[in-house]
Amino acid sequence: MSSNRLIKQAAEWVKPAPEAFDLPSESAQKVEWLRCLPFMLLHLSAFAVFFCSFAPACIAIFAISYVVRMFGITGFYHRYFSHRTFKASRFVQFVGAALACTSGQRGPLWWAAHHRMHHRHSDTDEDFHSPVKKGFFWSHMFWFMTAYAYPTYTKQIPDWKRYPELMWLNRFDWIPFVALGAVLYACGETAVAAEWFGATGLQWLVWGFILPTIALYHATFSVNSVAHVWGSRRYNTKDQSRNNLVVSLLTLGEGWHNNHHFFPGTAQQGFFKGEIDPTFKILCCLEKLGIISSLKRVPDWVKDKGT
Repeated sequence: MSSNRLIKQAAEWVKPAPEAFDLPSESAQKVEWLRCLPFMLLHLSAFAVFFCSFAPACIAIFAISYVVRMFGITGFYHRYFSHRTFKASRFVQFVGAALACTSGQRGPLWWAAHHRMHHRHSDTDEDFHSPVKKGFFWSHMFWFMTAYAYPTYTKQIPDWKRYPELMWLNRFDWIPFVALGAVLYACGETAVAAEWFGATGLQWLVWGFILPTIALYHATFSVNSVAHVWGSRRYNTKDQSRNNLVVSLLTLGEGWHNNHHFFPGTAQQGFFKGEIDPTFKILCCLEKLGIISSLKRVPDWVKDKGT
């Protein structure tokens, strides 16, 4: 690799990702290892857990960080920005997008654009992350490490391009992510936190940022990989989407993937009794509080077609 190419990939750690109207004429399926070095180093940093003592508060810190940020992904990146299954004010949509950015899974418009393309081409050669066409591990994580998947394809998100604050956040999605890590470390270093929680700044950083971020990555990725390989099928869709209870438990209800692919135009993923969908329950609470509105529920005819 040339020195210019090395510099270019290193600069991509912080500079805005490119925006493109459509897919490139020639797909670049090669993994850009240098650009993705922070992603890999974050995984290695999990070993820091062996160099800091454990406190009972660490479990609570991990759980809160994981659940709150997972809701940012499922409630806003997926059910709002990708599928528009409820309405929100400009302020609420920005806050929801910023919350989801703290998960380290790119910006709201990038996420929505790629997800919309996935639905249009699910489990075909044009699907970015089909385990059926491209293998399990490619669909799980390697796909987004390529030059092909790097840009935000603006053709897919004409409805969101008119919001300059969302375009800015999409270009600098790493800022909320890094800020969260800094805030968590600072919280742990305060005397009040040390007295109340008995956890140091390093413990807050490891248990509140590093470990839950890695868990968030692979739980979210499992919807693309696991939920297209293992599970049950209530609906005869054209793809291989599956309903998977384990994935649902890890992702606040996103694992009812066959339901979702049959009818993506609802804020619900669990269509039937026993299909646990915490994200939808939280959205219902937000609707009652007047924070969001027009929450789209699953129609009866959709349930009637399920087996």
